[in-house]
Amino acid sequence: MTEQQTAIERHSCPACGARAEWNPTRQALVCAYCGTESPAELDRTTGGIREIDLVQTLRELPDELRGWSTERRSVKCRSCHAVSVFEPDRVGQNCDFCGSPELVDYDEIKSPIRPQSLLPFRVDEVRVRERVRKWFAGKWLAPSKFSKKAFVDTIHGLYIPYWTFDSQVHCSWTADSGTYYYTTESYTGKDGKRRTRQVRHVRWRPAAGELEHFFDDEPVPGTQGLPADLLRRIGPFPTADLVPYDTAYLSGFVVEHYKVVLIDAAQKARESIAEKLRGMCGAQVPGDTYQNLVITPEYSGETFKHILVPVWILNYGFRRKTYQLLINGYTGKVDGNYPKSGWKIFFLVIVAVIMWGSA
Repeated sequence: MTEQQTAIERHSCPACGARAEWNPTRQALVCAYCGTESPAELDRTTGGIREIDLVQTLRELPDELRGWSTERRSVKCRSCHAVSVFEPDRVGQNCDFCGSPELVDYDEIKSPIRPQSLLPFRVDEVRVRERVRKWFAGKWLAPSKFSKKAFVDTIHGLYIPYWTFDSQVHCSWTADSGTYYYTTESYTGKDGKRRTRQVRHVRWRPAAGELEHFFDDEPVPGTQGLPADLLRRIGPFPTADLVPYDTAYLSGFVVEHYKVVLIDAAQKARESIAEKLRGMCGAQVPGDTYQNLVITPEYSGETFKHILVPVWILNYGFRRKTYQLLINGYTGKVDGNYPKSGWKIFFLVIVAVIMWGSA
């Protein structure tokens, strides 16, 4: 009877609600509709599939916590694959991420997880234009013709999805602790005279320890329409200033639908936390240096939030190349890509060589 139950058991995708099937190669439940992997393992006792807690939590999320709380239209860009959500009466819409007009309606089996909170736009478009002009003016390596252009006619304001994760972590570690010591060594110089010098060595000893740390609001972008490194450069987005989700804040702005689903975001958050833990544990290793650091983190009290953050986007072209600029809609921080003059770089290198030669 247990075998029959296992055979007919259905697992729905926690992201879109379609049927997910066990993939032996990936050792996970994989959705045939959207491709989402649900981390799981085979129970060797019963032969059934056992999912991680996060998957079960996501699947059991009540419907009242899904959707946008107001009528919205979702479209997907055929060029960059970003999914945008905006007011249904908006027409003539191009993709705010790449500018492509190839937008098609995006239908979902299950409504998306509603954001619990957001950072409202605090820097308006007028101040954004001023900051962009100042940013361009400060780029000395840009071509002279470039600095005379405004490039502010195509600024768009969007709410970008983020996931944030909290977790209490107990982490034990082991490593080889190294202490420097020096010996005196004799050698013969080029002039044939005998001299001495100090030679550094390392004395290795085993070491171990543990630490407790609470990670608060570890951020993971839910977007695939914007470069993650560029988002980091205009960060941080101060989560302490989040306000409860209200559709009034979205009026007049496009909202991007998250493309990084909760399960994948949780894995990225753990990878980020593990990297930070390596640095924290490494700082605890006694001595002057260390090697072979091994950490064993244990997570508890894990929670997540889906939030929206404000970003102004400027896509512009110069000499047949496309560049992108992002502006933090809350703090006003600007960063992005811009063209560089080959002649200015050449003269800069010449000056550097001359100064190095005269030193």
